[in-house]
Amino acid sequence: MKFKIAVCDDEPSQIGYITSLVEKWSGQTGCACDIHAFPSAEAFLYEYEDEKAYDILLLDVEMREMSGIDLAKRIRRDNVRAEIVFITSHFEFCGEGYEVDALHYLVKPILEAKLMEVLSRAAEKLSVEPPSVIITCGSETVKLYESDILYVESFLHYIVIHTKEREYKIKESISSFETRLSKAFYRTHRSYLVSLKYIIRISRTEIFLNNGDKLPLARGKYDDINRAFIEHN
Repeated sequence: MKFKIAVCDDEPSQIGYITSLVEKWSGQTGCACDIHAFPSAEAFLYEYEDEKAYDILLLDVEMREMSGIDLAKRIRRDNVRAEIVFITSHFEFCGEGYEVDALHYLVKPILEAKLMEVLSRAAEKLSVEPPSVIITCGSETVKLYESDILYVESFLHYIVIHTKEREYKIKESISSFETRLSKAFYRTHRSYLVSLKYIIRISRTEIFLNNGDKLPLARGKYDDINRAFIEHN
């Protein structure tokens, strides 16, 4: 497996140092790497709009204009698999990484051994294939990772799979599709199947997702979905 790695820092000396350590790690472990360096969050986003397939992101927290934290939040909108490592000079920023599921914080000056360890952890996590389903949509055969699916909606003999990037309409019953997914999904209603990961609030009649969508909750399911939500999170 070849890892696409981004190093984003507004200090040229840090970019050179971190890049050299990544190259050394690649040589020692035999993990092939495609390394891209960026002097700002904005420079990264300019390229990211065309090519989102990054695996490991080494982001300086305290950059001018857009911070590494804000950049990570933007990345997480459409890349849930990337392993994010923050680099900072101040310990007080360390609590902010939970929101974007950061792998680790490295405090400057970066120790070579510590960065090597973190890169190996990232590579190990990325080597595990996450749950996915194969669908046929029109003339396309598509592999969808469960982590990208927000919810599924049923229309007669069709379902619409809502992901962060787009919607897929396929001919399959929602009951059949449900059997192909893990317990990370819950049937809130006869016409809706939702990812527990993206729920932010549950009322007696509705489910609220973090993208702003609201889904109906069938009568009698309130206690059951709350249990599932707590167990999953």
